[in-house]
Amino acid sequence: FSQKALRASMGAAGKVPVAVVPQFPAFLRALGEKGCAVYAAALQNSRPLAEAGPPAGGGLALVIGNEGAGLSPEAVAAAGMAVRIPMAHGVDSLNVAAASAVAFWQLCPHASNSYHYQRGIYG
Repeated sequence: FSQKALRASMGAAGKVPVAVVPQFPAFLRALGEKGCAVYAAALQNSRPLAEAGPPAGGGLALVIGNEGAGLSPEAVAAAGMAVRIPMAHGVDSLNVAAASAVAFWQLCPHASNSYHYQRGIYG
């Protein structure tokens, strides 16, 4: 792990389970075969995020690469769908944290029906 990333996590990196997957594209294909919706964030040959439906109950995997190189072409190809966040002309990317937040909000609309929203706690 990068020292900057560990420092920025403010200790959370030590509490979140991490798995090292040597054959990542094969792992993504296996998730899809088990009924998981697998979406890969990619700028090229991708569809707008709004076209990706929420998971049908088999789980969701959103794969986002690093800010410099993104995902490997093999990882994108192994996903069920390559998606992008539509942005204003001239803007081509967000940082990983912002992109993740936007994508999960779009892909998990059931969050608005969660305990807190039903009780008016968040609006």
